[in-house]
Amino acid sequence: MGFRKNIPPNASVAIQSNDGRLSAPAAEKNAGPITELVKEFAPEKGKALEIASGTGQHIVKLAVAKPSLDWQPSEIDQLRIASIEAWCKKDNFANVRPPIILDATEIGWSSKLNCQKFILLVNLFHLISEEEAQILISEMSSALSPGGRSIIYGPFKRNGKLTSAGDETFHQNLIEADPQIGYKNDVWMTAQLKKAKLELLKVATMPANNLAFIFEKPQTYQRCD
Repeated sequence: MGFRKNIPPNASVAIQSNDGRLSAPAAEKNAGPITELVKEFAPEKGKALEIASGTGQHIVKLAVAKPSLDWQPSEIDQLRIASIEAWCKKDNFANVRPPIILDATEIGWSSKLNCQKFILLVNLFHLISEEEAQILISEMSSALSPGGRSIIYGPFKRNGKLTSAGDETFHQNLIEADPQIGYKNDVWMTAQLKKAKLELLKVATMPANNLAFIFEKPQTYQRCD
C-alpha cells in the first residue's frame, strides 16, 4: 500500500544538513513531550519498535530516555533511513539497531517483528486511510508481546469535531490532496483498539492540540518467545 500519499507540502517539512541529517521543526517541538510520555508508560527492558521514525530526531532522545530498551527505528522513505543513520552515528548509540524499511500499512509485517515490548507511532494516522489504519492497528496488536504497550500520537478529531482553526485548515488540505486521508476520530480510534483486543490505558491530551492513545496487549495472550 505505502503510507506516503499525495500529501500537502506542509505535512512533512524537513531541512537537510551537510552530514545527511534531516531536521523537522515539528519533530523538534514535540520530542520533549513524547519522550516524557515514553518514560512514563514504556517498559524498562525488551524490544521497542518505532514505526515511521521520520528524520531520526526522536529515536536518539528515546535511546537516552530508555537505555535498556532495544530500539528498532523504521521508515518507508530511503532519504529518511539515511537521516536516521546519520543521527544515530553522531552519538553511536549501542541500544539502537540499524533502521529498516517498513510499510506498516501492509498486512503481515508483524510476523517478522514480533515480541515487541513497546511500539511508538507518531504523526502518521492523518496521512493514511481508515482501511490502512485498521491494518496498522491489527498488525501492531500482533507484534506486541503479552503485556506489551504502545503509544499512537498525533492530531485527531474529538467526538467527530475539529477543535481548532489550525486543525480545520490542515485537515482540509489533507483531504483535498487525497480524500481517503485526514484526521481520524478519537471515538473511532477507541473502537478500533477494542476490535484488535487491546486495552486502552489512557488518552492523553498533548501540546499543539495532539492526543496520545496509550494501550496494552492483555497478559492473557500466549507468551511470546
